[in-house]
Amino acid sequence: QVQLVESGGGLVQPGESLRLSCAASGIAFSIYDMGWLRQTPGKRRELVATFTRAGTTYYDDSVKGRFTISRDNAKATVYLQMNSLKPEDTAVYYCRANRNANNIYWGQGTQVTVSS
Repeated sequence: QVQLVESGGGLVQPGESLRLSCAASGIAFSIYDMGWLRQTPGKRRELVATFTRAGTTYYDDSVKGRFTISRDNAKATVYLQMNSLKPEDTAVYYCRANRNANNIYWGQGTQVTVSS
């Protein structure tokens, strides 16, 4: 059974930091592209960052320079370090494991709220 378990969300003030973690089990983690997406009520889920199996990274323009994605294949875990958080970063953050169209898995989501 495949499981992606996110942790690390919470309530912070603008300018503060959070580190999200996503621990995977039931998949060959190293051959999956790992990503973080976020969603706010009434909007589509949007891609925030990815770390591919080949070792390349991608960031949405809105988080470049503030967020860093990393992965530890030995621990089957992907991280999202979020610095200089803004109120517009408030969302539910989801972890995604993607190998191909038939092998896409999601975590349950973790709430991040940035508010003073």
